[in-house]
Order: sequence, then C-alpha cells, then structure tokens
Amino acid sequence: MKVSVVVPFHNEESSVTDLYVRTRTVMEAQNRDFEFVFVDDGSTDRTFAILSEISNLDERVTVVQLRRNYGQTEALVAGIDEATGEFIIAMDGDLQHRPEDIPKLLVKLDEGYDLVCGRRMTRPGDSVIKKQIPSRMANWAMRKASGVDVHDFGGGFKGFRTALIQQMPLYGQMHRFIPALATAYGARICEVPIEIEQRPHGKSHYGIGRIVPVFFDLLTIPFLLRYTTRPMHFFGKLGFAGFATSLLIAFYLLVDWLAFGSNLMTNHGPLMLFAIALMIAGLQLICLGFVGEMMVRNQFRKSVARDSEVLRLTRHRQG
Repeated sequence: MKVSVVVPFHNEESSVTDLYVRTRTVMEAQNRDFEFVFVDDGSTDRTFAILSEISNLDERVTVVQLRRNYGQTEALVAGIDEATGEFIIAMDGDLQHRPEDIPKLLVKLDEGYDLVCGRRMTRPGDSVIKKQIPSRMANWAMRKASGVDVHDFGGGFKGFRTALIQQMPLYGQMHRFIPALATAYGARICEVPIEIEQRPHGKSHYGIGRIVPVFFDLLTIPFLLRYTTRPMHFFGKLGFAGFATSLLIAFYLLVDWLAFGSNLMTNHGPLMLFAIALMIAGLQLICLGFVGEMMVRNQFRKSVARDSEVLRLTRHRQG
C-alpha cells in the first residue's frame, strides 16, 4: 500500500534537508510506493525555499505553503488533504522524531490497526519540571477523560489509515486528541515505543504555557465524544435536575406556608429567590438542548471547514 509521509514545518530551515534525506532512505528501503507531503506553516525563514528546491528534484515531494502560521493541527490537516496514500505517517519537522522508527508504525498498520501512536520512551533535553511532569499529568488526565488507554497523546509521531483520519474533524489543537476522537469511529489503536532525539537545531515551539489550552481541551473532549450528536442528553439532564430541584423547594415552601402560616418572604426569602433562579436556569438549559438538537440535525455529517488557506501548492514538474 502507498504511504504518505506528512511533515509540518515552521521555521525549520536547518532541519529540512537532513530530515528529507533520512526519511527518503528509510522509505526506499521499505520497497513501497510512497510520497512526501511537506507543509510550510507560515515560516519566516528559508524553510519554504528549501522545500521547493527539494520538490524540484524529487517528483514524490508535494509542498503545501500556508499563508500564515496556523498551528500544528491546521498544518497537519492541510497535509492530510493532499495525501494520496492508503497509509499516512505524521511526524514533526524538527528531527526529534527518528525517521528510522517509521517501519515500526508501518508494521502495525499492516497488521490491521487503524491508528498507531509513537510512545516517547526517552525525552532528551526536555526539562523535568517544565515539560516531562506536566506532560505525564496531562496524559493521565486525557486517559481518564477519554477512556482511551494511550500513554502519549501529545506525541506527533503517528501512523493512520487515510480513510480514518480524513473523516475526523480536526481543528484548533485537536491533534493531541486524535486517539480519543478515533474511538468514535471504532478505530483499532495501539502504541509502539520510539526514541526521541535531542533537537539538533533551533528551539522548541512548545513550553509550559500550553498547559492551560490543554486543560480547556480536556473539558471539551469528553463532551465531543459523548454528546456531539445528542446535546439534549447533556443539557437536558442538567436542566431537568435544576427544574426538578426548584419544584421540590417550591413544594416545601408551599407546605410551610399552608401548614404553619410561615411568612415566606421573611423566613425563606433567599431560598425562594434561589428556587426561581434554579427554575429559570433549568428551563434555559432544556431550551439550549433543543437548539443544539436542531443544529445537529441541520449540520449532520457535514465536515468542519478549515480556517487555514493554502497560498500555493508546489509539485514536481518533469522536463
């Protein structure tokens, strides 16, 4: 089966040529039909120029240039859109992912797995406090939130069946949650151990600041997995619970007033206001569930449009 190697780059001019040569050597040894899809994610250095030179020399190389820096997820999706292979290997462009580990992913794809995740066994150069510990905590939280037994969600070294990944609506920073999203499509998922090399050039684009976005994504993913196509089951439950609680409070106040002649405003003023607010909030949540259901019905099975816009597409020209 044909393999598409998709690599997003952002200001990686020092790594481009080395990555291409090493990856080409590995793929040629596999005796498979293959192609490269290199995505320039709005680089401001010579990354695109070098990629263009490579595409002029190798007809198997397609270069996608985005108008600006959209981020890893959008760059990855732009590359996936241009991939023509049955399998896709995604890796980072900074040479921390070893091209020599690609055969490990291909073996598992050949065995019938739909998604193969590279599990980073070593992380040279990564600060224990700033990166390794937060990463382990985030991966643990992702496993619990998604119910997917994957130990390394954030790693960008993955293998997919193209038919699977092209169905998945990826946007924002959802590349971290591909294993979780894939479960909704019945994907068979596994992990393979990989070695991470110390970044030979430049500096990492990721730091401790990504913790907050990951936290918000952790709140989003369980909802997407369970309630994307049935929002009433989420908002309706909350709304019904609030409305029912307000009715119980109202019944208690009514009994207290009828049986004991209690002055409700004097004795239970705050409780009355709380019950009214709870009733209104419950009704609003139920209405929100109805609106969500109508939107789902209207947009059912429609793919999510990408924000990124391709500036130019460069392919090898013979002659």
